[in-house]
Amino acid sequence: MAARTPAEQALARSCTTGDGGTRFEVADLSVVHHPDRTATFAYRLTVLRQGGRDERWEFTLHWDDKSFADVLTSSAPDPERLRQLVHLVRTLLEERWDTKGYNRRSAKMGRRRT
Repeated sequence: MAARTPAEQALARSCTTGDGGTRFEVADLSVVHHPDRTATFAYRLTVLRQGGRDERWEFTLHWDDKSFADVLTSSAPDPERLRQLVHLVRTLLEERWDTKGYNRRSAKMGRRRT
């Protein structure tokens, strides 16, 4: 298995939503780099919610923003651009989580694991 880039390492870290109410514990992240410089992030995670039951999920996020291709593949990305990428992907993950109950597109990106 190839070593993870700094961006992949950062994206694979667990995180908490801005309000602190939900934590995404990342069990695994795989990143597929496509020839057109897009990428697909496949997350396996446990979602921990205050006052709720823990849920295990798989989410697939397709990343179309080619302007971050260099950050994803670099062995030494610009720290500010790396921070921006991580923030954007986590925001997208949180949005998919929050809208999965009523947004068909969001629902298709994830599936509950047993």
